[in-house]
Amino acid sequence: MGSTIAFTSSCIRWCCMSALTYEDVISKYEPVLGLEVHVELNTNSKMFCGCSTIFGAEPNTQTCPVCLAMPGALPVVNEKAIESTILIGLALNCSIAPFSRFARKNYFYPDMPKNFQISQYDEPICVNGYVDVEIDTDEGPQSFRIEIERVHMEEDTGKSLHVGGATGRIHGADYSLLDYNRAGIPLVEIVTKIVPGTGKYAPEVAKAYVAELRDILRSLGVSDVKMEQGSLRCDANVSLRLIGSEVLGTRSETKNVNSLRSVERAIRGEMIRHAERLNNGEKVVQETRHFQEDTGLTRSGRSKEQAEDYRYFPEPDLVPVAPDAQWIEKLRAGLPERPSLRRKRLQEQWSVPDKEMAAMINADVLNIVEETVLLGADPTKARSWWLGEISRLANEKEVAITELAITAKDVAEIVSLVAQGELTDKLARQVVEGVIAGEGSPAQVISTRGIKVVNDDGALMAAIEKVCSEQSETAEKVRNGHLPAAGALIGAVMKETKGQADAARVRELLLGHLGQA
Repeated sequence: MGSTIAFTSSCIRWCCMSALTYEDVISKYEPVLGLEVHVELNTNSKMFCGCSTIFGAEPNTQTCPVCLAMPGALPVVNEKAIESTILIGLALNCSIAPFSRFARKNYFYPDMPKNFQISQYDEPICVNGYVDVEIDTDEGPQSFRIEIERVHMEEDTGKSLHVGGATGRIHGADYSLLDYNRAGIPLVEIVTKIVPGTGKYAPEVAKAYVAELRDILRSLGVSDVKMEQGSLRCDANVSLRLIGSEVLGTRSETKNVNSLRSVERAIRGEMIRHAERLNNGEKVVQETRHFQEDTGLTRSGRSKEQAEDYRYFPEPDLVPVAPDAQWIEKLRAGLPERPSLRRKRLQEQWSVPDKEMAAMINADVLNIVEETVLLGADPTKARSWWLGEISRLANEKEVAITELAITAKDVAEIVSLVAQGELTDKLARQVVEGVIAGEGSPAQVISTRGIKVVNDDGALMAAIEKVCSEQSETAEKVRNGHLPAAGALIGAVMKETKGQADAARVRELLLGHLGQA
């Protein structure tokens, strides 16, 4: 069993070893990164057969003779998957190969019934691209270019469940269960070239790169990019070399990291682990490692000291992929606006401070805020509702905002009703709660709950006079110029009107009634 990494709130240190800090590492070593991101495409059927790709189905219910490797069953390439891969390549500034082909990647592990994976090897479909990412540094915003070596197509593997034992892994398990629903789902692998020159910002650059990829893929509509479901997962390769040296260090590969935060944590932790070994005169072993989301630990996987012999050879049952040049140009012409440019455009249009823009991005509400604005809502009000009350309710229910039963149309309608004086902010919150509770559209909730603004000055004055009579001492204080006392009276009037009055109008009428207008 390999060493493990422990994460603390202040810094990351080695368990039971000397307290090497991240600052110690970057003062002596330069990190070199390599990132491999796997993306499950959202096609309706698998890469080489017609089986469904819906997530969460009962185990082994989405299989057929092709993806179970029955004798005589032959694969057929999913055209939509090829189109999606070309779109990804174009969005990543890649060249699209006029000719590419599939190969058999042979290995013996039970996650593929046929004991090989159909992938692309020496002739991938997309090559030589790049992605620019920007992060905040001590010197201000700084841009980093991540060069893409290749984007290639393959099929995903099945899922193993190891039962018994303490770790949930195959070692020590009593038995294993296999689910082949995922086997054969279209998978795209995006592989960077070596990424040097990131210095102390290596973890942040890696996180920003994966986040930018996620945004690009989402904008293309080719994947749901749900990292928690494995639709997007990152393998992070890390090595260290002495500052000023050109000699690359030995790398480790942390597999299947499935959150942005964990990408950053895993790379930072591996940098400290490598430095600790190097400082102690020990070798860094070339191996795969596994990052544990729940504990924040990494553990050794399998050695990659020698390159594994997958015995690649061309897949004899599939013809080469030779996309038509006109088709490629048609796809290029239909590419959506690059997410980073779109964010800057919207920020300028809406006059949004950097901090609030970052909050929208982190909360993943930028798209729905824009949709709400396009339906006529004021940008400030739209983002206030999505980042405020609706976000609070989503947190209470422990679901993503987009999973709530409220739409951009609903919020735009509520914003409009508030602007017209038909709802107060307090009443609007009741409407939002009703819509999310499944009580219907805003109009239906208003009708069912009997929600309305009391805007009849006569009715308001009647309530004000009643309250002033009941709280005569407080009213007298206001008459004598002690305006802070008006708050208690306004609150009593709002209670009297069941919260359906406009507080600003109540204040105006109350102060006029008490001679303080």
